Amino acid sequence: MIYLLQHLTVVLSLALFHIVGPVPIDLGVHDGNLAPCPTPAHCARADWPIQQGRGDTPQSALESLIPVLEAMGGVDVVERAEGYLHATATSSLFGFVDDLELYADTENGILQARSVSRLGDSDLGVNSKRLEILRQTLFVAPQV
Repeated sequence: MIYLLQHLTVVLSLALFHIVGPVPIDLGVHDGNLAPCPTPAHCARADWPIQQGRGDTPQSALESLIPVLEAMGGVDVVERAEGYLHATATSSLFGFVDDLELYADTENGILQARSVSRLGDSDLGVNSKRLEILRQTLFVAPQV
């Protein structure tokens, strides 16, 4: 019973205070790449090849995802520059913040994507699910 009360107190405290955590120091493009994931337990990273034959470019792919991100609940675009986007995604229940980055690697014809949690040892798959939604938006043809 005491354990349950302690656990409940921690959960309620997190919900009330919306613990954000520090901004990761490895954000941004370094030597033409987004940072690798420190651990897959709370980070997801992907490189999506963009088909030049369709007229798509990594930059146009990045731009096509901006409305998708803006429509996602709790997502705020923090930085938008030529070929790069940084957004934060805040969970509705506890206010945990994840950092999402997209980089249009035009030299290699890919769109790099990275989503990482600021706090915790596990994200329960949230970051990989977020990247999968973005990947499907880019590559899965709409049903007619």
